[in-house]
Amino acid sequence: MVAVTITKHEDGAKGEYVAHVADSDSTGLLTWTEREGVHYADHTLVPREIGGRGVAGRLVEAMVADARENGFRIAPRCSYVVTAFERHPEWADVKA
Repeated sequence: MVAVTITKHEDGAKGEYVAHVADSDSTGLLTWTEREGVHYADHTLVPREIGGRGVAGRLVEAMVADARENGFRIAPRCSYVVTAFERHPEWADVKA
C-alpha cells in the first residue's frame, strides 16, 4: 500500500481532512461542518489519479480517530461516509 498522510485543517465551524499520497501531487478531501458538537461529513473527493488506493477510507478513519480523541460525534451526510459507517459497526460510538 502506498503511503498516505492525513492532515486536518479547521476554519471556525468548518474544516477538511486532506490526504497526501506519497507518489502524487493530487490530494483527497473529506470536508465537514460543525454544529453543536456534531461534525457533519459533507463531501469526500478522491481524484482519479489517486483512486483505488484506499484514500477515501483513510480519510474517514482519520475523522473517526479524531472524533474519539476529541470527543465529537460524526453525522455522515456524503454517500461514501454513510456506506463506510454501515460497513464499520464498531464506529457506532462516534456516530450522531
